[in-house]
Amino acid sequence: MLILLAASLWGTLGVFYKYLNSYSHLSPVEIVFWRALYASIITIIIIIFRRKDELKIQRQNLSVFLAIGIFGIAGFFIVYIYAITTIGMGVASVLLYSAAVWVALFGFIFQGDRITKQKLIALILALSGIVLIAGIYNFRQFRFGSLGLIAGLGSGLGYAAYIILNKRASEFGYSTWTVNAYGLGIGALVLLIFQEPSALSQTLATPSTSFWLLMLGIIPTLGGGLAFYAGLQRIPAVNASIVATFEPVVATTLGWLLFSEKLVPPQILGGILVISSIMLIQLPVKSFQAIFNFRRVDKE
Repeated sequence: MLILLAASLWGTLGVFYKYLNSYSHLSPVEIVFWRALYASIITIIIIIFRRKDELKIQRQNLSVFLAIGIFGIAGFFIVYIYAITTIGMGVASVLLYSAAVWVALFGFIFQGDRITKQKLIALILALSGIVLIAGIYNFRQFRFGSLGLIAGLGSGLGYAAYIILNKRASEFGYSTWTVNAYGLGIGALVLLIFQEPSALSQTLATPSTSFWLLMLGIIPTLGGGLAFYAGLQRIPAVNASIVATFEPVVATTLGWLLFSEKLVPPQILGGILVISSIMLIQLPVKSFQAIFNFRRVDKE
């Protein structure tokens, strides 16, 4: 439920991006910088008033937080934006959610986690659903380029790194507040390199834009990050990555409800496949085996 909550909050990102792109002067790189900055500042303020000791981290764990900020936040944000602008939202979103495959593969290679039949079927259902939601079954309408595809694959790897590194931080015993404060803060510092001082001051001088950026930092960024990490502490990383594919279902539904965007039957089927994958991955192993082997059991 926590991962579903995170995916639902992340699903509202399109609403914020659409408004900010339409009514502000901000570029995508500027938007993600403010998103990370506001979320990190608010998190640090809450920690100071809540429990100051949560700002303490062990020196030997610093590399994990640096990796989360550099690769899981800044790197992921940048390559995903580039992928969207070069190969389109549909292909980019599918490559982004290939993260579930990377998480399963890295878990198998480095930690010896088994890729069970249950996980494999759930992965296939989730990725098939995203393909249908994104509508990339019609290849004629999409733009393809080698750099764009590399960026799309990079966004999937960045998202996978975010999931795996957050799981690692949870194993060290750090709270969701600590991980988000440092991860988003370091990510914002890296993204600051790509900003122009004049543009930053112009944004701060525009109250309506600042308000929407603040809400972007609070609702999907901070809220989604806190819920995701809290859920990740309770379930395996690959399960979390599969459940997180609920995000495009929410985004597509909001686009249909708020912006009158088309919702065609293949997208509805894709949503059903994603929801089915989430239900499947939550089944106890015995229940899955009973369903999968029901014909053989009946014969016996």
